Amino acid sequence: MGGVSAPVLVVDDDDAVRAAIGMLLAASSVPYRAFGGAHAFLEARPWLEAACLVLDVKMPVMTGIELLKEIRSRGIGLPVIVMTGHGDVPMAVTAMKLGAYDFIEKPFDEAHLLRLISEATASGAAPQSPRDERAQAGRAAAGERVAGLTPREREVFELVTAGKLNKVIAYDLGLSARTVEIHRARVMEKTGAKSLSELVRIKVALEGPV
Repeated sequence: MGGVSAPVLVVDDDDAVRAAIGMLLAASSVPYRAFGGAHAFLEARPWLEAACLVLDVKMPVMTGIELLKEIRSRGIGLPVIVMTGHGDVPMAVTAMKLGAYDFIEKPFDEAHLLRLISEATASGAAPQSPRDERAQAGRAAAGERVAGLTPREREVFELVTAGKLNKVIAYDLGLSARTVEIHRARVMEKTGAKSLSELVRIKVALEGPV
């Protein structure tokens, strides 16, 4: 993390989470600024010189998704990592369509969060429109990664990236949970995705930004 010199911005209404992330970043010699809500963040305008934003999606008054929409509407391409609770994959998909770099589920692994921050910082600004060359290239690459899926595997891919649990997918498709697990494993293998967030990233790249 030595390469991150600009502040990492943290927005979360949970005092304990803000403190934990702050301690993690401080221990890694990464400068940061923390905010207890979206309005405090917007009033401070801290994005002018920042490395990336770590943003909770569920906050009172103004949610993380609403804040992300607001900063994108202002043309701010700051790399964003969204933090979600378990089962909030649909919200993560929405965030990534708005240009978020990735998402991480709470409780998260500290090393994984640090790695995401480093990657997001190195990635630069997010694509701002479907016409962005990077968005077009990403769509083409994602298309290649799903091209080998069978029709059933594609169904499982769509439901997994919509945040459905295996047992729900099994019910929806009239399959056994074990069969869904096999299809899901094949989807991961064929697409080369190493995690759910990477699979979601493929899905978002296929559809393009909102």
